[in-house]
Amino acid sequence: MEKRKDGFLIDKGDHDKDIIFGTRAIMEALNAQKDIDKILVNKELNNELIKELLTLAKKERVHVVRVPEAKLNRITRKNHQGVVAQMSAIQYASLDNVIEECYSKGVDPLILILDRITDVRNFGAIARTADCAGVHAIVIPEKGSAQINSDAVKTSAGALNFLPVCRVKNLYYTVKDLKKTGLNIVCCTEKTDREMYQADFSSPTALIMGSEEDGISNELMGISDEFVSIPLAGNIVSLNVSVATGILIYEAIRQRKK
Repeated sequence: MEKRKDGFLIDKGDHDKDIIFGTRAIMEALNAQKDIDKILVNKELNNELIKELLTLAKKERVHVVRVPEAKLNRITRKNHQGVVAQMSAIQYASLDNVIEECYSKGVDPLILILDRITDVRNFGAIARTADCAGVHAIVIPEKGSAQINSDAVKTSAGALNFLPVCRVKNLYYTVKDLKKTGLNIVCCTEKTDREMYQADFSSPTALIMGSEEDGISNELMGISDEFVSIPLAGNIVSLNVSVATGILIYEAIRQRKK
């Protein structure tokens, strides 16, 4: 067990994830607006203190998951009191600030939106490529995204310590707001014959990548401006999402270098 600079106790646990535990300690972290990915609560608990914690978590927009006590015991052997919070390994950025900074510098924003990409290693690999290419920010939803833990940071080769990551409540409304600020919304999907070379990425652009299993949600597809695919000529008809993201990002960079 370690003590953070802010005074909170940290137990690395069996899965090498930064956590804090205990109802009061987690409520203090919420009040201090620490970056918490999610809170795991024993599904059998429903006392007044737990209710207070749940209300506070909802106010701070932190995702809560009800789990069996056995799962909490696997995370830490300490006296967790039925509550464990998984801390983010990074500090999240404001998307509005990123866009504003780009425009103030006379730079056309290049934003990467990840829809339902939950694999930590894929996420880390994507972040590494995005940082190397000069993408201005990655946008992820509060729910249904990979946890940004030590594994993600390691896989990103440290890129997540530098690349702004913006966590938003709802991707749908975020995309609509990005459209209002002048960004062209481009979905990468196999559901179109239009190849990525036919799109114009030189203007302010947000690229949307979806999960390998489900792709991009119909909700986001319905409000996007363009749809592009990556040409494939082999026997395998799909790419790993981190590889596909890298290809699309560097096509955007190629066009911007002209």
